[in-house]
Amino acid sequence: MSRKLTTPAAVAASLVALMVAAPALAADYVQAAGSTLAFATKYDGEVFTGTFPGFSTRLSFDPADLSNSKLDVTIPLAGTDTGNGDRDDTLRSADFFNVAKFAQARYSATKFRSLGDDRYAADGTLELRGVSKPVTLTFTWTPGAAPVLAGKATLKRLDFGVGGGDWADTDTIPDEVAVSTRVVLKPAG
Repeated sequence: MSRKLTTPAAVAASLVALMVAAPALAADYVQAAGSTLAFATKYDGEVFTGTFPGFSTRLSFDPADLSNSKLDVTIPLAGTDTGNGDRDDTLRSADFFNVAKFAQARYSATKFRSLGDDRYAADGTLELRGVSKPVTLTFTWTPGAAPVLAGKATLKRLDFGVGGGDWADTDTIPDEVAVSTRVVLKPAG
């Protein structure tokens, strides 16, 4: 049976019926300028930090419907920058990231949890050096015209074969590496 939409009230009633029946859709975003992805660890007791300037993020996210959310981050490893050329070359070498064989890392998540107060957790998988392991990213969500996802994760480098061999000594370089990100987003086009 079809209805004639001849009055404003009939049109409004039909629109309301469609909105109620339509499933909630997560908003789709891509990374915008001003985003950062960094890591921090120690070498012989001294803290050093580095960034991955070429990373790229795609996000589908709706705090009211976490079941349809997903996150995908591609991280080119050749651009790793710690501010020290010798250290950067070492990180790109076969002992660490092995960029000749594994040019990029990838983090993807499809399971999201609310932690309260605009805080969330994305339970995902990091693929690094051909190894895939679960990694949880905890983050805050700041909605708006240019939403911001600000997150942190801790991973164990040796789980991925990063810094193996002579570099496996956790007294020289701890196993745990802190990762932080601040992703400014814009609607996907």
